[in-house]
Amino acid sequence: MQARVLLVSSEAVPLVKTGGLADVITALAVSLRKAGIDASILMPAYPEAVRNLGETVQIGLKNGLPGGAGRLLRGTIPGTDVPALLLDTARFRQRGANPYLDNDGVEFSDNALCFADLSHAAVAICAGETSLQVPHVVHANDWHAGLIPCLLKLRGLDHIGTMLTIHNLAFQGNFDLRSAEQVGIPQHLLTGDGVEYWGKLSFLKAGIRFSDCVSTVSRNYAQEIMTPRFGCGMDGVLSFRKLDLRAIPNGIDAELWNPADDPLIARNFSVGNMKGKAACKRDLQKLFGLLPVDPFAPVLGIGSRISHQKMADVVIEALPAIMQRHPRLQVVVLGCGEREYEDGFLALAERYPGRIGVHIGYDERRAHALHAGSDMLLHPTRFEPFGLTPIYAMRYGAIPIGSRVGGLADTVRDADLDAANATGVLFDGETAADMEAAVARAFVLYADNERWQAVQRNAMSVQWDWSGPTQSYIDAYVHVAQPEVRPLFAPPRIAAAVAAERPVINADRMTNPAAAIVAAIAGVVGGSAAAAAA
Repeated sequence: MQARVLLVSSEAVPLVKTGGLADVITALAVSLRKAGIDASILMPAYPEAVRNLGETVQIGLKNGLPGGAGRLLRGTIPGTDVPALLLDTARFRQRGANPYLDNDGVEFSDNALCFADLSHAAVAICAGETSLQVPHVVHANDWHAGLIPCLLKLRGLDHIGTMLTIHNLAFQGNFDLRSAEQVGIPQHLLTGDGVEYWGKLSFLKAGIRFSDCVSTVSRNYAQEIMTPRFGCGMDGVLSFRKLDLRAIPNGIDAELWNPADDPLIARNFSVGNMKGKAACKRDLQKLFGLLPVDPFAPVLGIGSRISHQKMADVVIEALPAIMQRHPRLQVVVLGCGEREYEDGFLALAERYPGRIGVHIGYDERRAHALHAGSDMLLHPTRFEPFGLTPIYAMRYGAIPIGSRVGGLADTVRDADLDAANATGVLFDGETAADMEAAVARAFVLYADNERWQAVQRNAMSVQWDWSGPTQSYIDAYVHVAQPEVRPLFAPPRIAAAVAAERPVINADRMTNPAAAIVAAIAGVVGGSAAAAAA
């Protein structure tokens, strides 16, 4: 028998992708299966996901969902052996290119019901109400799956271990309290010690409060989110669970993002033979209409969500001064997001024809070309749970210029602070002047060919595969699984660690976390804890 883990997410590549979450979910599932874990993915059956999954088999749900009837479509993630379960409902069938927002950028009014359906479908699988095997652990990801731990406790399914991973604390799934009854949350849990958050029903808080284990995706971010600055109002409840909070940094698909054999770039290259990067730069310049097509012109890439989080407002303000200071600089922008910032970048492209090229949207070919052809990657951000894009850039010898926050502080070695091991440039602050100064520092490096090549070699040599993170996730699954199940997760090399594992005790808040959760479900937790968690 294999250990079974059900990963529940709102997206996964190549079915649907709006951000790094999709990359992480599929890569983790693939890596878990290579490690002998029977990992599968449950996500919504958006029309695009159904098309991309291909052939499926229908699996019935014995009972209805809060939003009405639903069914599961079972297939296999293309190019992998990962089983995919798509929850097919009338509401999910109406979702377009962005599964969360309408064409005007407004959240769909039925998001609470849609993603509550996803959680209830996961619980139905755990309860044996389908023909599928019951998982030993459910791994919920972000707010979209946040109700699962709470619903499992309400159903008395305590033999299923639960883990919640926070990929981005800023997205919380907060809805009107009046929707609670419809999505299956009883009145006695609508308190500060339960799932209420500033007068709202919070799917993410439900996951934080009632999961057996909470994780996030970088060490620095795990510390930041327990502070008022980065906690997005959740710092209290996260501090309450701090002894159950794990930091598991992301990995990347090192085979997919490898300049030595990447089929999507103009010419392959490696840390030992960089000749192909010049051809990739010419290709990038042609793709984005930059002139002249010149391998010696410095190219700055920007590839991320075009949003306030990613400091798009500051980039738009800073670029004119940066362009003036560096007259040979060319800039490529790839991404989509908030309309006003998209329009701001398009206006800059008109202002600097041939020097700034913009593509609104996401395109895999252009994404690989951006990293392979750019000399630098500008990646400012007001907060950053991990930061996959700078890792991709480093693999291709594009040196990141990023904010010193979250995962970037863990993954990028600043050239001024650690010259021998430098992989990029980090800066503090959120002003145009802060950004302009950081770009100027990068250009000082770029002008020193010997130092620049040393930084490129460092960046391209860093290993970020999934082997380490996968083992950390397995360790977490062992911790939350029932004792009789733990040996299924534990190959001989870690059997001793499993046998020696002790239950987590948070002396500040509770003497028995499991008992406290049961008490909260019963509605009898005291007011002092409620105040601390609100």
